[in-house]
Amino acid sequence: MSTQPAPAPLLIACALGIERLALRTSDRGASGGPVTVLRTGMGPKAARQAVTRQLAGPALREAAVLATGFCAGLAPGMHPGDLVVAEETRDPDGTVRCVGSDLLVKELARAVPGRTVHTGPLAGSDHVVRGHERSDLFGTGAIAVDMESAATLLSAVRAGERPVAAVRVVVDAPEHELVRIGTVRGGISAFRVLRAVLPAFFEWHRSLLLPRR
Repeated sequence: MSTQPAPAPLLIACALGIERLALRTSDRGASGGPVTVLRTGMGPKAARQAVTRQLAGPALREAAVLATGFCAGLAPGMHPGDLVVAEETRDPDGTVRCVGSDLLVKELARAVPGRTVHTGPLAGSDHVVRGHERSDLFGTGAIAVDMESAATLLSAVRAGERPVAAVRVVVDAPEHELVRIGTVRGGISAFRVLRAVLPAFFEWHRSLLLPRR
């Protein structure tokens, strides 16, 4: 009989049905342990409630948490389908440092070759950011913004010590504003990228299970 502990689970949180669809129809591959894809609903309040509720149950109490989905890019030159790997998430409630960002960059480059991967702070907002708000956030050093990642990771670490990360796909950028997701080329491109990145998340998860030297 094996004496090895059960693999730690992974909770992947996204907000929208179309994001969950991309993750459900992607190449599931082999993960480092049990994987749950959670649709939280839109906005920081929904994310906080959904993640806190999931992590309170015994099955996911020690889960690693990765926030994903679409985001708005803040830096000039970003394009729909670019990837953002957060070094930290930040919103008015707090800042959370992410784990394994370098590994995620490497694995995403392998999963979606040719796509640009940006790294830096990921800002949280309680509304869709447009116009001057976008440039103001960029002035703080943030490279992208979404409504759930910061709330997701802050709720996760408040529920207990665990590895956390955030990876977002740019669907809206300063020179490429999106009106309605899925109706323009940028939304379709971002959907395809999100569908392809799950193997990178699994590699990140597996790396957490390796013994530290």
